Amino acid sequence: APCSTLDASLASGDQIVIEQRNPAEVTSFAGVAAAPDGATASNPAFDITPAAFITGIVTETGVLRPPYETEIQRVSAQPPERVTP
Repeated sequence: APCSTLDASLASGDQIVIEQRNPAEVTSFAGVAAAPDGATASNPAFDITPAAFITGIVTETGVLRPPYETEIQRVSAQPPERVTP
């Protein structure tokens, strides 16, 4: 995740509005229908993963580990840089 998308001020993902993308992005390919006529689809731009299932967040500055509140504040306070393995 880009560091610019992380927000340590939110207590949970409940406050995040999930953008819905055009259903045609998943019901067709190269302008050709890939789903039956009249089929509908949900096409969220992203999802909200419960914190219990997250063991690390891969960012452009490296992998963040718990406690995330501290780590997100740390990377938000510094300019982006590349971390080499």
